[in-house]
Amino acid sequence: MTTTIEAPRTPARPAPKRGPNLEKWGWIYMRVSGVVLIVLVFGHLFVNLLVGEGVHAIDFGFVGGKWADPFWQWWDILMLWLALIHGGNGMRTVVNDYTKPGTVQRILKGAILLAVVALIVLGTLVVFTFDPCPVGSPADLLPSFCAA
Repeated sequence: MTTTIEAPRTPARPAPKRGPNLEKWGWIYMRVSGVVLIVLVFGHLFVNLLVGEGVHAIDFGFVGGKWADPFWQWWDILMLWLALIHGGNGMRTVVNDYTKPGTVQRILKGAILLAVVALIVLGTLVVFTFDPCPVGSPADLLPSFCAA
């Protein structure tokens, strides 16, 4: 006696795509960057708000003195980059969840990418080109560490 199995109603699944799984890496990035950002943000808040005179000390001179040290420049750059990429990736996920694939989705994702790249470039330029002692400024407005 021979038994036959009917043909399946749905076709076999296509072979998985080759190459990196970008959604998986985006998911991992969100978790890792979130943990690192917690350390960076709370370190930033601790130094700026609790050490020394606290919030009353934050002014142009405070920022200039802080950014005179490469450690704080890189701290703030890392925080800026991680936060913007983290937020952009989150917004990309929201767009994927609430729009259908097509032109609108591509436009929204392109706008997110453009905004993230522009803010990263501008923020990086500000941190690394910031001059706490601008030439021609009145001496009474300059931080104490500037040569008048």
